[in-house]
Amino acid sequence: MTYQQDDSQGGSRGGYSGGFRGGFHNRPPRQMVDVSAMNIKCADCGAAITELPFQPDPNRLNTLRCRDCLRKSRPPRY
Repeated sequence: MTYQQDDSQGGSRGGYSGGFRGGFHNRPPRQMVDVSAMNIKCADCGAAITELPFQPDPNRLNTLRCRDCLRKSRPPRY
């Protein structure tokens, strides 16, 4: 028995094509907000934070972490 791919329905048999499970490779890069004028420091290591992927809440500036400290605090992916 041989397999013939039917392209008329637009599906692909090689892997998952779309949705959350397929990853984020179809998503455009996140818009970064320049926060260098706000003089924000990382709550863990004290490094300067110059850009964030969101507009920070002024009441929570002392809880922000830099990218490196945020990665260290996340549980490992399996």
